Amino acid sequence: MNADISECITLAKAELQAARQKIATEISEYPTPISGCDAQFNHLLAQRQQVSAALEALTSLPHVPTPRQP
Repeated sequence: MNADISECITLAKAELQAARQKIATEISEYPTPISGCDAQFNHLLAQRQQVSAALEALTSLPHVPTPRQP
């Protein structure tokens, strides 16, 4: 992999981990009780899922499709 690309991926992972930590802090400090229809809290949960999915995509190995017949 190109060194520039590896550096970009490393920076992206660091930024996403920082974002995940910030979201986790916001969720833990959110005032209770939380109703099921609380739009702001649900938005935080959705953001947490998106950041986690992005981190998973950066850390997982890419899928390279191969033909079934040689």
